[in-house]
Amino acid sequence: MLLPVSSTSLFVQFVSIALIAASGSPMRADDGVFAANAEPELLWNDGEFTEGVAARSDGLVYFSDIPGSPLTPGRILVFDPATKKTHVFCADSSKSNGLAFDSGDRLFACCGANGGLRALCEVTEDGLVRGVAEAFEKKPFNSPNDLAIHASGLVYFSDPRYVGSEPLALPGMWVFCFDPKKGETTVATKDISKPNGIGISPDGKTIYVANTDNGSVTLPGKPPVTKKNMSLEAFDVSEDGKLTNRRTFVDLGSEKGIDGMAVDDSGRIFAALRSDKHFGIAVYSPAGIELGFLKTPALPSNCGFSSGQDSETLYITAGGGLYRVKVKM
Repeated sequence: MLLPVSSTSLFVQFVSIALIAASGSPMRADDGVFAANAEPELLWNDGEFTEGVAARSDGLVYFSDIPGSPLTPGRILVFDPATKKTHVFCADSSKSNGLAFDSGDRLFACCGANGGLRALCEVTEDGLVRGVAEAFEKKPFNSPNDLAIHASGLVYFSDPRYVGSEPLALPGMWVFCFDPKKGETTVATKDISKPNGIGISPDGKTIYVANTDNGSVTLPGKPPVTKKNMSLEAFDVSEDGKLTNRRTFVDLGSEKGIDGMAVDDSGRIFAALRSDKHFGIAVYSPAGIELGFLKTPALPSNCGFSSGQDSETLYITAGGGLYRVKVKM
């Protein structure tokens, strides 16, 4: 529920934005998003490259650990906030990356390339991975990366390629839409060169997609990409599920760009920014204004909020670890 904004609150926001513009740098951990001097709490740090943090309705936090070797399948782990212990949930995750639960606690995973399944998958309660969308028009996906589930039940997932030597069959890197009721996969948009993280606004009318085009992979029949393109794009969601009216929400120039993201109930976007010089969780308003920034101990890959009474806790995957921090709601 959104509360009315008082004139005093609006004045404070105006002054804060003016200070950002005057200083030329984003506000830090005392900016009203995170507590003063906030630091991410380390919960687990025994992974190689952690990703895809997602909380189930009971508060258990799931995340991926992605190995660099194509011979090692990857795994999904679970952190229990009650015991502060982490255990392996799925020992063979087929290179799972992004994770998300639907309203019925069904776990979906984007399984990537480099020895992975290259599919949108369901992970059963027994920790078994099965493909639900394994190809488009009989051609294998590039490397499903991240996903977000709309209130309608539609699953939006990105399909770039960053690592892996498997041949590419699709002529583009697109955002797809999977309908679990029909079992059908369609292209949501081709209007982005290399989609990565995905987030959905609280009203379901806007979808945010990180365009993290580092030019590392050349598509079949396409010239090599020489110019990096890093931005956060916004799209309208049409009645048929297509993404339209693309506009640049945040322009990051040639920086390393955004990986995964989370959107809170007020519409703020918490984005894992992987710039070498300025890495951490950047927080943007629904108008694209940077509201806050939290430096992480290592390059972040993704973030997601907990559930229930602990929903003000933001979990972060960074480096080979899992972290958490409280957020001012």
